[in-house]
Amino acid sequence: MTKPAQQDEDAKRLAELGYKQELSRTWSGFSNFAISFSIISILAGCFTTFGQAWNNGGPIAISWGWPLISIFILVIGLCMSELVSAYPTAGGIYWWAAKMGRPVHGWFTGWFNLIGLIAVTASVDYGCATFTNITLSRFVPGWTPTLTSAFLLFAVILALHALINVFSHRLIAVLQNVSVWWHVFGAAVVVLILVFGPDSHQSMSFVFTETINNSGFSDSSYWFYVLPLGFLLTQYTITGFDACAHVSEETQGASTAAAKGLWKSIFYSAIGGWILLLAFLFAATDVDAINKAGGFVGAVFDTALPGNLATAIFAISTVGQFFCGMSCVTSMSRMTYAFSRDGAVPGWRLWSRVDANRTPVNAIVFGCVAALVLTLPALYEAPGGLPLAFYAVVSVAVIGLYIAFAIPIWLRLRMGDRFQPGPWTLGSKYRVMCWIAIVEIVVVSVYFVMPLVPAAVPFGEGFTWSAVNYAPLVVGVMVLCVGLWWALSARHWFTGPRRTVDDVDDVGEEQPVG
Repeated sequence: MTKPAQQDEDAKRLAELGYKQELSRTWSGFSNFAISFSIISILAGCFTTFGQAWNNGGPIAISWGWPLISIFILVIGLCMSELVSAYPTAGGIYWWAAKMGRPVHGWFTGWFNLIGLIAVTASVDYGCATFTNITLSRFVPGWTPTLTSAFLLFAVILALHALINVFSHRLIAVLQNVSVWWHVFGAAVVVLILVFGPDSHQSMSFVFTETINNSGFSDSSYWFYVLPLGFLLTQYTITGFDACAHVSEETQGASTAAAKGLWKSIFYSAIGGWILLLAFLFAATDVDAINKAGGFVGAVFDTALPGNLATAIFAISTVGQFFCGMSCVTSMSRMTYAFSRDGAVPGWRLWSRVDANRTPVNAIVFGCVAALVLTLPALYEAPGGLPLAFYAVVSVAVIGLYIAFAIPIWLRLRMGDRFQPGPWTLGSKYRVMCWIAIVEIVVVSVYFVMPLVPAAVPFGEGFTWSAVNYAPLVVGVMVLCVGLWWALSARHWFTGPRRTVDDVDDVGEEQPVG
């Protein structure tokens, strides 16, 4: 099949789903895979949230926790691959929920997804700013990393990502491909540096059996509370893979390419991330210094390597995080555009516009400004200097995205044989896999709204607002506002996805369940 014929087939399928082809369909299957692989970014999450796992569980939270949680996330991804194959639209998860259920399902899924994507963008770019701050201090005499300088760099990086997405639409797909190879070869270089650079390494026993509890909570709560908090490292790093769905309207052969891109981005990231993290642990020979630094991964490099090699690792990670943030803005803006296209976001006419280059410029600006506002608490220093505001934004991202994933997975499970799959399907295995996915998401969502340190426990001794995990506040306020909006207004006018074409008959439409 020729390329134009494939594009015609994609446009026809999109018309069957109710939309005309407005976005430019120029992305290859590899580019579709690349955006999720870039957003997962083992050069971002493995570096920026290493301290969360180190302080809450220690080496076993990483060496055993990473592969264990990765398996659960892969199951979630496989369930979603089946859905994107059936419904390759920019609305992605929100569209699936509205299609398989009722408008209310699409309403809440869309808002959870949008908040999650904004939080992912915020957390990735703030992490990139933090590492840029540190890297600059190694190159620029007199440069001292502070919370203020980190936040200013964060604002600059957000602006750069907005500009790249606004003015370089065609370049974005190329940069996604470059990002994949940067992550592959960059991670390989980091591993090689950590293998051959240090004078000594930790033992297998340390890496696979050592436990650490720097959380401040009692050791009696280690296995059922502290250690699960350490799993935030994996759950946060391997997220954002719904980007394959959000750019499916720009992908050639989307019904197959987006499905494969989604699960493969998880699979390869899980393997590469585990190898990278094991290299960190084997190089972590000065445990006291790492503990003193709050588990910050930079302490591993500074204590194990000569200064130039440690600086090289910081630089490799910083560039990888920049690529990751760029991809996050792309995914977030497509979700904003699609949800606005269906009238769900205030000012939807503005956010659903595309410019002459078929780029949703206003949606890009909207999401970047929202990410900046969400991260304002990072300007205030938490007890002990721990980046608790950053971890709170990370928790918002994980909770928002994974709840958004759970709703359409549950609806697909409820539909059973009435679901009409696309060319990529789980077959009869969907039942057990959907149940595993839903249970994992529920458990994770409960843990990540809990206090991260004792000083964040309400009414507890030493309680301080600067230590509070504000993820439940953000999520709770969002649910309250969106819920009230639905009950008082939106239920009367929001009908879910709006058709923008009327000349193609519906194909394979399921009726709402229940």
